[in-house]
Amino acid sequence: MDERSERRRPPDSSVKPPSARVPRLSPPGVPPLPTWLVPRPRLTDRLSQGVLGPLTVVVGPVGAGKSALAVEWAHTRRAPGPVAWVTCDGAEEQPDVFWPRVLAALREASVDLPTLPPPPTPRPPDLYGPTTDDDGTPQDAVLQAATGATGQDGSLQGAGLYETAGQSRTGRGAGVRAVAGQGRSAPGMGGYGGGVPGAEVASAAGPYGDRVGSGPAVASPDANGLDGLPLTRAATADGLEPHAFPATAGPPGTAPAGQPLLVAALAAGLAARQEPVVLVLDDFQPESGSPVAEGMVRLLRHATPALRLVVVSRRDPPLHLHRYRLAGDLTELRTGDLAFDDRETAALLAQHGVEVPRPVVKTLRERADGWAAGLRLAAMSMQRHPHPERFVARFAGEDEAIVSYLVEEVLDGQPPAMRRLLLTTSVLDHLNAELATQVAGQEAGRHFAALVAQSSFLQHTGHGWYRCHRMFGDVLRVRLRHEAPDLVPALHARAAEWLGEHGLLAEAVRHALAADDLGYADRLVVHQLAIGQVLALTSTRLPGDLLTRTPPADSTAASREALGPESALVTSAAALARGDGPACTRHLALADRLIGDLPGDATDRIARCRLAHSVIRMARDRPRHLTAARTAAAEAERLFTRLPRGLLEDRPELVALTLSVRGRAELREGDLKAAETSLTTALKAACAAENGVLRRDCLSELALLEVLRGRFRAADQFAGHARHPVSQASSEPDPSLSALHVVRAWIGLTRLDAQRARCELSRAHTTLRQVPDPFVTGVGSLVAKLVSAVETGTARPEALDTIPDLTADGWLAEGLRQSVRHACAATLGEARARRLRPVPGTRGTPEPRPRDDRPPVESLSARERDVLRHLAQMMTTEEIADELYVSVNTVKTHLKSVYRKLAVTRRSAAVRRARELELL
Repeated sequence: MDERSERRRPPDSSVKPPSARVPRLSPPGVPPLPTWLVPRPRLTDRLSQGVLGPLTVVVGPVGAGKSALAVEWAHTRRAPGPVAWVTCDGAEEQPDVFWPRVLAALREASVDLPTLPPPPTPRPPDLYGPTTDDDGTPQDAVLQAATGATGQDGSLQGAGLYETAGQSRTGRGAGVRAVAGQGRSAPGMGGYGGGVPGAEVASAAGPYGDRVGSGPAVASPDANGLDGLPLTRAATADGLEPHAFPATAGPPGTAPAGQPLLVAALAAGLAARQEPVVLVLDDFQPESGSPVAEGMVRLLRHATPALRLVVVSRRDPPLHLHRYRLAGDLTELRTGDLAFDDRETAALLAQHGVEVPRPVVKTLRERADGWAAGLRLAAMSMQRHPHPERFVARFAGEDEAIVSYLVEEVLDGQPPAMRRLLLTTSVLDHLNAELATQVAGQEAGRHFAALVAQSSFLQHTGHGWYRCHRMFGDVLRVRLRHEAPDLVPALHARAAEWLGEHGLLAEAVRHALAADDLGYADRLVVHQLAIGQVLALTSTRLPGDLLTRTPPADSTAASREALGPESALVTSAAALARGDGPACTRHLALADRLIGDLPGDATDRIARCRLAHSVIRMARDRPRHLTAARTAAAEAERLFTRLPRGLLEDRPELVALTLSVRGRAELREGDLKAAETSLTTALKAACAAENGVLRRDCLSELALLEVLRGRFRAADQFAGHARHPVSQASSEPDPSLSALHVVRAWIGLTRLDAQRARCELSRAHTTLRQVPDPFVTGVGSLVAKLVSAVETGTARPEALDTIPDLTADGWLAEGLRQSVRHACAATLGEARARRLRPVPGTRGTPEPRPRDDRPPVESLSARERDVLRHLAQMMTTEEIADELYVSVNTVKTHLKSVYRKLAVTRRSAAVRRARELELL
């Protein structure tokens, strides 16, 4: 069933169209508006805009609703002029049939055309004998028509037409001549001279005068009364009438001699019009370089701006589209544009009395890829199905109606080589010429360019890549399994090899698994350093079959070892990703033994396997065993230097994991500068890898680092960025949550919100029970003691000496004690200066202390208050300058002014005096 029969035959005669779709009076020659048509105003509006320019093409696969869209536009939108509709014969279009259809459609649309008298008839040589030109040169008109002979002056003769730049003549039997400067016929012969000057015809023919097509001949007496000679007649709405087609004199496949003149005369007549004419060519698919195609190129070129051409086709029409595209004169509606959206899909289902929820409509539309015919066939099946939702859940290209339709309409009409290429490349979701050749073979690959040009089911996605329409791909895979099931694994293996060599890992792994080559899939993952994708360290995920696989229960140690260390590593990583710790450890030990058995000369393979082994250990030990994770991170950093740098740049998740582990360890060791550098670099890498878990881990550690320095504003900013929710791919708890809660508790205390501090500490305690962290536990204990000191009114600097966390050896490293002591002093000083009132249920009331109400000599400016606030956070002059985006000298100037106004000489005295005056 092609699109023309689909347009004429409604799928369900019982469905009545809405009254709003009753059309106005049909335009002459335009097919009637189908009762089952789904209105698509978003596309008809684009057609209305397109016909304001010279060329509009509607290109899509069979069943995409191209013709129905053009019919809807012709009936429901106002055209800039009369609309002439021509239904073509596709690729089999013949010029002697096509051009009479065009002329008849234009006349039916009331387009005035110039009068074209009937052409002369060539005379056979046996009736007339040798003929002579005016100068006595012997000629044979029929022989010249068949052979393309020329006269003595070099002019083309024998086709009923010859052209010269100067004075030329036509002998008896030559039907017409077009001379630059004059147009006249030989005595007694009809021609185009009347009404079309010779110069105009010659110029309108353009550079394509030698490219013409063939036409049929009808036996009839000519103007001189001779019987049995061929004369061309053109079909019109009223029957047959003489027209401008000289009889075919050349071999099959050549053009009738009158076609260039017909196109030229038609172009001249249309170009002279004031009102535009819209010509719609439905199913216009001539071959490039064919007489019909060349004729339309000339007509479109010379009939503008009056001619507005709309071409509906299954492939790009050979009309030099690139020229119009570059000039901005081309409007294109292609497969993606023609795809139904959810609203149109729901309207189509409603025509068949099917009502389903919106999610079901969306699922159906996605499964059909918006293909109109597929949706219509699905709706017809759903109309008879007791559970339409269940039907949609199972609907795919394997549906019998879909398979039958596409096989009949598309696949069976392909040449053998093209059919083989379609079937063998159906295993690919995306393909280009090189990949298609790799999969289908060199012979079939040579047809790839033709396949792309002729099939609208292949949609261009950029850079030479194409995507096969989902339903058509499903049908092709069904046919491939039926016709050559043994070939499928080999095709997948070829695809996996090519994709793996070109770095398209996810697709290569998918094809390797489809080819049942698990070992090759595992080698791809390990050798391309993609073990982080198995561990969910990136937003890019590998096929689910690789991640959810478990070794068979009856597999022996020998069978597992036969797969190699790569398979043991991937199996271990997959086990860790799904939360199976014992299986992870077991296969990690197996991988370690297999790596040790590799030959010594396989240095690159050993390095890649060892790196994957270290990454798995880091991911496993990071939450609970930081020391072991730090050892694995150090080993990974050593291995980084033995691998190509470009490969590591494509794997930022490995850098993020390694540096985050190192930064956490450096913070707990008291090396704040090194920890800040490692965590900042890790944060950038985690953002590049789009890993939300590692990103939050780095932000939480940076917030903890800043709060221990006493930089509470910076800590609050880091904690705020880490507040966004993160989807956890692993069942393991997030170790960064406890540090984040402790940081928020301390910040709450600096804002005199003891209740919030207590709440955050309670949450941290809950998280630490799941993922113990002695360092975070110690910080939380310190914050709890500070909260108690504030609530009991003992918030004095000397109280710090009574806190054992700051004096005794334990969780706090020596390099952190001075910094943490300053942070605690700043917190207690802030609380005492503001005389924090206890929240209900606290153990005591802070003791009021006398305050020095002496005002400063002068009030502080806004910038001086900013400097003072940063000064209270124990920030250095350089850090204040960086924070305020000013120079160090500017900060020093503000500090001198602050000291003078507060009548102090030191930083600590300035902070204390400001708190007494409640300036902080």
